[in-house]
Amino acid sequence: MAERYEYVRHRLLGRRVRDIASGIDGELMAVINENVSDSGAERWMRLAYIRDATGLEFTTAVRNIVPAEYIETLRDRLDRR
Repeated sequence: MAERYEYVRHRLLGRRVRDIASGIDGELMAVINENVSDSGAERWMRLAYIRDATGLEFTTAVRNIVPAEYIETLRDRLDRR
């Protein structure tokens, strides 16, 4: 049987990120290419594991994460208008 996951290098590992789907900030702990299928057909997805301020970890799709300072920069620029 093949592995059901593999770790992936990511430029934001260890940095504060925001999950744009939930709006929650946290530290990016890991990015894992994971087989999320419970049937015989494999379905691989890259998941970001984020630890929030309370210490709880949650997952989201990698495409949902951005550096937290990016959101803050956008907010500052919009506030100046």
